[in-house]
Amino acid sequence: MAKKKKADPPAKIRIRKNDSVKVISGRDKGKTGRVISVDRRTGRIIVEGVMLAKHHTRPNPSKQIKGGIAEREGGIHVSNVMLLAADNKATRLGVRVEGRGPSARRVRIARRTGEPLEGRK
Repeated sequence: MAKKKKADPPAKIRIRKNDSVKVISGRDKGKTGRVISVDRRTGRIIVEGVMLAKHHTRPNPSKQIKGGIAEREGGIHVSNVMLLAADNKATRLGVRVEGRGPSARRVRIARRTGEPLEGRK
């Protein structure tokens, strides 16, 4: 009898919702967009305007759904995107600890420029 495989632990994804990212590989290479959602279980993110797919919907008058063809974003693996720094250039992500003792907090920084990414949109 085969053993059941344990589920993988959630991926450590340092990209967060509302971050600006650039696609570095795949069908939409070179496009930039804002992160709409992050799925840590599958290691995928949904980026605004990236990986668009046509979705056919059937009309449903009881739910006020109009039929037709709608475009919606699909997921893209987190390894295929890079974070954008303030100058709109792709950068790797680092973490710096600011403060000491109980007031210490981890701040995400752009590795290329060294500037903190928190507090900017």
